[in-house]
Parts: sequence; C-alpha cells; structure tokens
Amino acid sequence: MAEIKPGTLGNLYAYKTYTRPTARRMYGEFSYRKKTIPKHHENIQRMLHVLAINGPQTTWGMAKVELANDTAKIRSREKQYRKFLVGRDDRGRHSMGVLETGLVVIDGKSRLKAPANIYRLSIHGILYCLDVLDLTNKEIDMMAEKYKDVIPWIFGKWEYLKNTIGNEVYRLRLLAKGLFLDNIQTTKISKIPVYEILTYLSTKYLDNFEHIEETDLAEQISCWYYTQLLISKNPQKKKSSLEYQQWYKLITKGDRDLKSWYQSFLDEVTDFYEKRFKIVKNLKKL
Repeated sequence: MAEIKPGTLGNLYAYKTYTRPTARRMYGEFSYRKKTIPKHHENIQRMLHVLAINGPQTTWGMAKVELANDTAKIRSREKQYRKFLVGRDDRGRHSMGVLETGLVVIDGKSRLKAPANIYRLSIHGILYCLDVLDLTNKEIDMMAEKYKDVIPWIFGKWEYLKNTIGNEVYRLRLLAKGLFLDNIQTTKISKIPVYEILTYLSTKYLDNFEHIEETDLAEQISCWYYTQLLISKNPQKKKSSLEYQQWYKLITKGDRDLKSWYQSFLDEVTDFYEKRFKIVKNLKKL
C-alpha cells in the first residue's frame, strides 16, 4: 500500500488506514477529558480542541483562548504551539509536527501585528477530533459553524439537518471512527441501492489514496454522509433508525440546493453503472 507523504491529505480510505491510526498513536486514542494520558498527548489534544471550537487561529490566538490575558504565559504557550505544529529536531532526529501529520493546515496570514500564519483543522483533523476528543453535541455544533466553508454540504447545512433529522445529524462521529467505510451492512437496505452507491463512491476516489484536494475530500465525505444515513447503526437491525420517508424529506423537500447536488451525484452513479452494464453485455457477444 502506498504511504501518504507528510502534510498531504488522502481520501477517506487513507484517513481510515493511515491518518487515523497514525494520529491515535502519536496523539492518543482517548480524550484528555476522559482519562489521564501522556502530557504531550494532552497538550496536542488541547490545541486541536481550541481549533475545533474556535476555528482558524494564529498561535497567539490559540494561546490567548486558553490563557485569557496573562501575557507571559501566552507567550510561552505560543512557542509551545509552534513546536507542536512544525515539529522539532533533536540530536539529528526530526519529530513530526501536527502540520506534517495532516491534521492541521495553514489557512492564510494575519497582519494585525507582525505577519503570522493562521491555522485550522484539516478535514482529517476534524475527523480525528470527532473520533477522539469526546466532543459534546454543542461543541460539534460550534465546530460546524466555524468550518461550514470547509465541508459546506454538511456543516453548511447543519441547522437544516438538525431541524430535519434531529440527533441523527451527529452520525458523522461514526464516519470519523472509520465505520461504514467498507460497504458493510448495506445489502439489507431495500429502499435504495446503498451498496451500489457506496461502491461507486469508493471507485470514484480510488486513485486519491496518496493525495486529494480538500474540496474533493469534502465532496466524498458529504456523499458518504447522506447515503450512510440509511444504514443501520446496529448490525442486528435491518432498518436504519432514520426512516426512509424522513431521509427522503431531508434530501428532496426542504433545501433545493441540497436536492440538486445529491441528484447530480446520483446521476453520476447511474451513468457509471449504465456504462459498466454495456461492457458486460458486449462481453456476451464475444
């Protein structure tokens, strides 16, 4: 299997098989708020938590969120955050920073005082926070507001989603844990061909394991999200807790842009299988 270069993002499968296990090994598998973890893990998680809840920040802004107006402590914490982000060299060995693991990206520059990089969570970073940091629903709501331009079809529609499907909106946590990324438990869904849709989605982004543009990754995760709402969270149940009529209302009734976008995706799926079916038919003529 190819390996992702430091600082780049791969597709959802790359997140599941490379970024997620790497981040959990380097920064912890459990939230610092739930149990005692190594201090380095806790410090990294606290920094990611600040970015998750407050959105893009400079290192000074991150430190100020944590330490209010204690200038001396802010300056010290800012230096610490810089090391966390870019890594460090010690006795000829380089330790990867959070930028290199792909959880954080540079999102422009601030020129309020001296020029300074602005940092935000990448989509992989958002998923890691959902997976590990034990965010409350309210905190996820705050993150959705701060990152609505990063994942517009999910976070940009967050209030509409909450009003339409309630707590099912937080099933994004399941994708962050790598569930529903292997086309499992989909053949039991009878209303729409979930298995075929997710199989197409895997095929579409198959070549993007090592690198994917973040806009394309946002598109992939959005298509996964709306399709997997019909998959049962409990393997013992045949039906999703989200009823088909409720899902249908979500997609077709309330938001015209969402309907048009998802319909366009289904058109892609249809075109793909029609072409594949023609190939199979031609084989019969050989």
